[in-house]
Amino acid sequence: MHIRVINPNTTAAMTASIGEAAQAIAAPGTRISATQPDHGPVSIESHFDEAISAVGVAEEVLAGEHDRNDPISAYIVACFGDPGLQAARELTRAPVIGIAEAAFHVASLISTRFSIVTTLGRTAIIAEHLLDQYGFERHCRRIRAAEIPVLELEENADAALERIIAECRRARDEDNIGAIVLGCGGMARLTARISHEVGLPVVEGVTAAVKLAESLVGLGLGTSKHGDLAFPRPKAFTGRYEHLSHLDL
Repeated sequence: MHIRVINPNTTAAMTASIGEAAQAIAAPGTRISATQPDHGPVSIESHFDEAISAVGVAEEVLAGEHDRNDPISAYIVACFGDPGLQAARELTRAPVIGIAEAAFHVASLISTRFSIVTTLGRTAIIAEHLLDQYGFERHCRRIRAAEIPVLELEENADAALERIIAECRRARDEDNIGAIVLGCGGMARLTARISHEVGLPVVEGVTAAVKLAESLVGLGLGTSKHGDLAFPRPKAFTGRYEHLSHLDL
């Protein structure tokens, strides 16, 4: 089984750490390849960042679909905003899993209520939108922000971890929850440490998505091509998107 993990930002160090965390949790026989777009934001912290990165996600899926020598069994969109998720699903029959959606599902299976601990307060609103979209708004008690820019997870990792742990402890003590969801793909390596320090189950979306992807592939299930997730109709694109014209999928 080959799972392609797409980091929608363009920071290579984060792509590498996400790929390592994914491979560490993967079952024997599952191979992880971690990629990122050639163009786009170095981190994703706004609606604008997400809009730009969504094109890169789609292009990474198309690249995977066109590599006939190394078929991909499933894709993971490794940003907590799940940018471009539905568009990516239109481009392939393979399962495509966003890490926020994966984390919400897994957390709801082990607790009746959870809180999210994310990076910046402004991204909490994006998480609220996703909770509503995916139907998990009643499961989430609170969205908390450690007020850490995403790249601090790579550039000042120890200090960032301490702030995340402190916010997780507040969630445990104040929110009446059973689990914590980490709200950033850059936190993929931190799950075990945070859970040990806080004493609650901690769900992180990259690793959750890997196990869900393995399950879907094992069940023989892929993205439905009936309805809105059917392959997009081939058409002409102009300007910088001309290379997307008349897609052959």
